[in-house]
Amino acid sequence: MSKEKVSAEQYQKECLKTAKHFEDRKAELSNWGLGVAGEAGDLAGCIKKVLYHDDKQEQGIRENVGDTMWYIAMICNHFDWNLEEILAENVAKLKTRYPQGFSEKDAKRKNTRIDWMEK
Repeated sequence: MSKEKVSAEQYQKECLKTAKHFEDRKAELSNWGLGVAGEAGDLAGCIKKVLYHDDKQEQGIRENVGDTMWYIAMICNHFDWNLEEILAENVAKLKTRYPQGFSEKDAKRKNTRIDWMEK
């Protein structure tokens, strides 16, 4: 297992090298989106085995996190989005939502409002 680090921007570029090329953009997006769902399902299966079957799945969990990220990176490539910018936007959103760090109070408040209407 490599301990080499890679930036999100470089990762996106590397993902392009191993991706199937589609003529139809809808088919492309469908493939990437369904890929996220499939890999996330595999990830959930590994976690279930850890929790309920005493089966050590750390390598499976790690691999499926990577596979899920590959599809997420490809969705970003599809829309010409920079993954690092999306991550920064998410951090900013979380800082606004949880200014003092996670709290049950803020989480409950979030679940009772419609975020998209507040923007």
